[in-house]
Amino acid sequence: MQTIQITQLSPEQFEESIRNAVKSQIDSLKKEINPVKPKEEYLSRKEVAELLKIELSTLHNWCKKGKLKPYGIGNRVYFLRSDIEKALVPLNQVK
Repeated sequence: MQTIQITQLSPEQFEESIRNAVKSQIDSLKKEINPVKPKEEYLSRKEVAELLKIELSTLHNWCKKGKLKPYGIGNRVYFLRSDIEKALVPLNQVK
């Protein structure tokens, strides 16, 4: 912690040092309380096929069957990474 001698500071300097200290503490508390959430990532058809190690035709079939939900803009097709992770189900579950 820094030592500040008030007698050598003007009122404006003292106010600024208090403001900086409070702002620093508030910023660190914000990071602890509300960690930055990663933005949702969109992947192209090619990226999804490479990620899952499948052919584009398999990806197309999965979309037609409703296993994956495609999103589009213009002629482009994208998939949410979270949707892909949700579509993956554990095999051989012991019940």
